[in-house]
Order: sequence, then structure tokens, then C-alpha cells
Amino acid sequence: MKITHTNKAPAAIGPYSQAVQVGDFVFCSGQIGLDPTSMKLIEGGVKSQTRQVFLNIEAVLESSNLSLSNVVKVQVFIQNMDHFSMVNEIYGDFMKGHKPARDTIEVSKLPLEALIEISVVAYRASPDISTLSSS
Repeated sequence: MKITHTNKAPAAIGPYSQAVQVGDFVFCSGQIGLDPTSMKLIEGGVKSQTRQVFLNIEAVLESSNLSLSNVVKVQVFIQNMDHFSMVNEIYGDFMKGHKPARDTIEVSKLPLEALIEISVVAYRASPDISTLSSS
């Protein structure tokens, strides 16, 4: 097991790691819209926080020599399901057509009053990813 840490993403605000690598998998802890320098929540609503979340996730993945294209599973926790379409818009901007498995769950409260938290699992593999379909 290898622990990942980068100063380009917010430090953990509790007793956990930014990410843990086990074999070819990297499990990234949930990121909220914290600015990594000030450690303050980004202002401007769910779209601004979602952008910052993805910047934080990218930084954590890059510290493991990975990118969003290596993500195989995403968990999205949002405080208000009415924000789903706004989150999806930003999600699409960052994922650029890459479609990992995903859960989206409405929650009553997130750390530091964040509006969104996202965690990912990435797989260290060749970029040749096939799409399976059943007929």
C-alpha cells in the first residue's frame, strides 16, 4: 500500500490520506471545493465548487502519474439533487467523453458546509479501454 500526498490539492482535514494505491488501483478520498492554498471553501455556488473539486482530484491523480482518463469509478455526493444538471455540466467538461461507472447521492450535510464532494477510483492500465456491449 502506498500513500499519496501532494501540496497541489488540499491537505486532509481529518485522519485520512488524499489517496492510497493498492496494486494498480488508486483510491482517492473525497474532495470538496477547498482551495489548496487557503484551505477555504470556494465561493460562487455548486458550479464553482465542482470545478475546484475536479482540479483537486486532477492534482491528486497527477501525483500518482495518472489522469482523469484512468478513473473507473466516481462517487458524487451533492447536498441538493436540484444541482444535478449543473454538476453534470462541469463533470462533462472535465471528463471529456470518458464515462466511468458513477453514483450520485443526495446527502443532508457535507464537511465545512460544502455543496458537493466527489471521490474516485483510478486504475493504472494501458489507455486501450474497450467498450463491452451485449446484443
